[in-house]
Amino acid sequence: MNISPRLHYFPSTGNLNAMVLDFFSTVFNWIMLLVILVNIQQRRYPLASAKRMATLLMAVFYMLVFILLILRAQFSLPEWMEWPILAIGIALLVIFRKYVFPFRRRCVKCGEKLNLDQWLGCDENLCTECFYEKHPELKPKEEKKKELLNDEEIQESFKDARFVNEVDWDLWEPNEKCVLTYVIDEKTDRILFIRKLRGLGEGLINGPGGHIEPEETSEEAAIRETKEETGLNVTDLERRGVLHFQFTDGLRMIGYVYFTTSFSGKLLEKTDETIPFWQDIGTIDWSAMWGDDRIWLPEAIKGRIFTGFFIFDGKTMLDSKVNYYDEEEDI
Repeated sequence: MNISPRLHYFPSTGNLNAMVLDFFSTVFNWIMLLVILVNIQQRRYPLASAKRMATLLMAVFYMLVFILLILRAQFSLPEWMEWPILAIGIALLVIFRKYVFPFRRRCVKCGEKLNLDQWLGCDENLCTECFYEKHPELKPKEEKKKELLNDEEIQESFKDARFVNEVDWDLWEPNEKCVLTYVIDEKTDRILFIRKLRGLGEGLINGPGGHIEPEETSEEAAIRETKEETGLNVTDLERRGVLHFQFTDGLRMIGYVYFTTSFSGKLLEKTDETIPFWQDIGTIDWSAMWGDDRIWLPEAIKGRIFTGFFIFDGKTMLDSKVNYYDEEEDI
């Protein structure tokens, strides 16, 4: 419902006074709605009482000027009185500027640019680091816990996670690095898989892959592992994904996923660890794969680039999150 009385009180006469009134009445609803939304947002912050009061004062001053303009029009007072009314509004802002404009764009202590939450929600206009330095008692329990733990203890604590968002992936570090390589035969529309005979993932099918040696790049490891497990030489590899695995037994593994359509050589029948085989892309048995493969591999085959985060208890996936991107540089 439009609460603006513009059409009733302020017919358009074409003069400057009418234009001013028309502007005030037109934007009245939007300004009041904006003030209400900002004030509601500020209620999320326990230390923003002064800034909540500032938004309310702005609304009160604006409404006071608007009411005076309405009264001027209602009682047919001289039009020149609109300017003193506007001057009153400006004077109120100047007189009470300490209370109306407590907002700062940068931290008053270190000068760092404040984000929206800090700008609206911190009366002291401090960035997060400076705020917790001044008020250590208000620091979240999780932050305090991290300060008390060394890096090894932090990494070990991640094994208790059962959901992806319980892991701080910015702090998370892998204790194993591996690669997966998917070879696609464009002529026959087939993809190369291996069936694991022993080790992690025994009994499941996957792309050729394995651990990255200390002296290797991930691409070099992908070429070597593919050769060892399938007998094929691969070139022109394209990295399409990065996988992050947190296992409940403490294993933290990062995996780099490569694709290629360039290969040569003869396919091995079997190795000590794997049985390589070609599979029609349209008839892939997803039930025979790791739980995460069923999420991202169909999209990766189509050419999509991604990062994945997964929590596993043995072979059982507990939780997952996959992000897709437009460019490889994004991962």
